[in-house]
Amino acid sequence: MNKIFAFLALALTGLILFSFQSADINNDDELSIDSLRKVYSKPTDQWPKPTVDKDAVFQELGELPPSPVDLKNDSVKNVVELGKILFFDPRLSGSNQISCSSCHAPDLHWTDGRQVSVGHDHLTNIRNAPSLENVWFYKRLFWDGRATSLEEQAGSPVAAHNEMHQDMKALPKKLGKIKGYQPYFTAAFGSKEITNKRIFESLATFQRSIVSRRTPFDRFLAKDKKALTDQQIVGLHLFRTKARCINCHNGPLFTDNEFHNDGLTYYARKYEDLGLYNVTKKPEDVGKFKTPGLRNVMKTAPWFHNGLFPDMDGVMNMYNVGMPVQRVKPEQVNDPLLPKNDKLLKGLKLSIAEKDAVVAFLEALSSPTVLIRVEKLPE
Repeated sequence: MNKIFAFLALALTGLILFSFQSADINNDDELSIDSLRKVYSKPTDQWPKPTVDKDAVFQELGELPPSPVDLKNDSVKNVVELGKILFFDPRLSGSNQISCSSCHAPDLHWTDGRQVSVGHDHLTNIRNAPSLENVWFYKRLFWDGRATSLEEQAGSPVAAHNEMHQDMKALPKKLGKIKGYQPYFTAAFGSKEITNKRIFESLATFQRSIVSRRTPFDRFLAKDKKALTDQQIVGLHLFRTKARCINCHNGPLFTDNEFHNDGLTYYARKYEDLGLYNVTKKPEDVGKFKTPGLRNVMKTAPWFHNGLFPDMDGVMNMYNVGMPVQRVKPEQVNDPLLPKNDKLLKGLKLSIAEKDAVVAFLEALSSPTVLIRVEKLPE
């Protein structure tokens, strides 16, 4: 029986690969698996032309960049160490029960695995906790871009009533009563004085040191041309062409660092979330959310700003039809805030085999977790 299943699986794999060899997957040329592998084994500047719209902010895919934090510098290293301890310390919260790591756990690739985060008194947030891997790269933080630096971002969840619920005026004094923190602040800043500014700077510097690890895709780019399977090679090609993913998910970290409306605003309904518009108050920003990077995307479900999709099949199917489009009621015809899907979103009409290949490529962006922990908190 096991031999029969193995034979059927092998036959199915062969059928899928044959369908790609026979199908027109580059719009213009019929490329076999061998042809695709040969062309993608070349330097990235010699890859096939990507399907990129004129409105897209584009950069070619690349290897994982390093963190900008210089851990060889002792003074910087001391700030990172302090930030790491603070990140895992639940005493930063009003209840002494919630730490930054409660929503950004290292073993979950710095997410919490929930649809939306749960904070103080079990109150729920309205958004999914994004991964902190490679967070140093983003120009603006939070799904709606309301923070322009990690220092600014750090204070928001600590103070939020439904997250860590801490009195910010009382926090420095609270930590000051913990004598074990004094040598850490002295090593990091030259004195034992504890201020919110120093707390947030430490947390921000530590977060800038959080990077994902090398993936099969990185090894492929670094001349290990067997690091990707045939199906993943096909997925890479589709990702850059017919599937149009690269319009928003490009560059070494698979994000354009921009904001887009993907049709999930729930405008004028119970779960309405207008995203960037809440920050800028510009009508053209209604429903726009930050483009997440795709490294370890297959390990950080559920996806989207509201954690709506727990499986990648749902994600691929929604993109395949062009994402939900706002239904316009008669009274909304002249509504200046009526959400409009990003022009980069278009129905893809991918076959099942093509969708599977794109997902296989996304698997090639996965890397092991980096297990960071604090064995003992200052006393």
